[in-house]
Amino acid sequence: MTVPAEITDTRFSLSQAEIPSAWFNVAPHLSSPLDPPLHPATREPVGPDDLAPLFAGELIGQEMSADPWIDIPGEVLDVLRLWRPTPLIRARRLEAALKTPARIYFKDESVSPAGSHKPNSAVPQAFYNAREGIKRLSTETGAGQWGTALSFACAQYDLECAVYMVRKSFEQKPYRKVIMETWGGSVVPSPIDDPSNAGSLGSAISDAVADAMGRDDTHYALGSVLNHVLLHQTVIGLEAQQQLALAGETRPDVVIAPCGGGSNLGGLALPFLPDPSVRLLAAEPASCPTLTQGTYEYDFGDVQGLTPMMNMYTLGHDFMPPGIHAGGLRYHGDSPIISKLVHEGRMEAVAHRQKAVFEANVLFARVEGKLPAPEAGHGIASAIAEANDATEKNEERVILFNYCGHGLLDLAAYQDYLAGDLGEEP
Repeated sequence: MTVPAEITDTRFSLSQAEIPSAWFNVAPHLSSPLDPPLHPATREPVGPDDLAPLFAGELIGQEMSADPWIDIPGEVLDVLRLWRPTPLIRARRLEAALKTPARIYFKDESVSPAGSHKPNSAVPQAFYNAREGIKRLSTETGAGQWGTALSFACAQYDLECAVYMVRKSFEQKPYRKVIMETWGGSVVPSPIDDPSNAGSLGSAISDAVADAMGRDDTHYALGSVLNHVLLHQTVIGLEAQQQLALAGETRPDVVIAPCGGGSNLGGLALPFLPDPSVRLLAAEPASCPTLTQGTYEYDFGDVQGLTPMMNMYTLGHDFMPPGIHAGGLRYHGDSPIISKLVHEGRMEAVAHRQKAVFEANVLFARVEGKLPAPEAGHGIASAIAEANDATEKNEERVILFNYCGHGLLDLAAYQDYLAGDLGEEP
């Protein structure tokens, strides 16, 4: 372990030998077991056989596991070493700009090949499927970050990758398609049967699931929501715990991350769940306010009702969100784990409007030098609000947020904002 940092340091790094060798499973730390997913036709709890047409057996086992730790295969670690461990950054210049006594840290997941946290789960999902002899994966993607990550992961294990991208984002972010195709993925706009429809993650999931169900050589891969996806992402929080210790911090007071389906939020926050003194905060878009305005009930994960029903916060599986630039957060439902924590009061949730998010992003870019993805801006806006609250109360506060992805492929959104043309959602 590296010696504790000097007080002026801004970057806290681990050696590659310190990459977590096991994923943290939050299941044993929940107040009660999660409610089971239900079969879309029978409304009875689903078992492994029901999920086998879509998922690799190892992933099904992880989805239902109560083991506190699950080992990361060496073959997966070999790929994760391309970018992990990711740095923890002390945002000193943001602190100075805000004139706050709070200490702000962010976990920089933008350094991955795909520019976001998404490969943390894409790599193991591709690995387990390839090991079972699957030749092809189908998936959905909103802003393109998950589709980009899975295309990269499939290239590592010689798998074909079929990506159904929400049509609005397909049109807004053409260079995501270029990256996916460079890694061998094929990309089409969704919904495939309605070119006039801007689409949603729910409709793209329907297209991807239908694809997988129609071919024996294909499984489906999901980039968020499910338990095994959040499990894979816990490398973020596990690294952050070690790095905060290097920075001389005992613990964060609050852990913040954007939330669409829950993957990057769960990845950073869940390892901190056992400490009741750490607040956990989800930041979502006001135009798709699943946690702040949705209902907690069983619902389908997709528009057509092909997926198992999950007990979660939902706006209704037929909800069609406005075409905001944070395409990765435009999902009607949420992770059952995240939903349970919010429902029980262990996790808080706030919603931000699009222009306020870009205002926070531009400030962050100008003082910290990094251009955030629109999704990441929701966490930044919340971190700024927390810092301002600490200033008003004249108290020290350790704030940790997840910088879940860069915005270098979102320049059209910044162009609209800087020109005063960025529309506000209804």
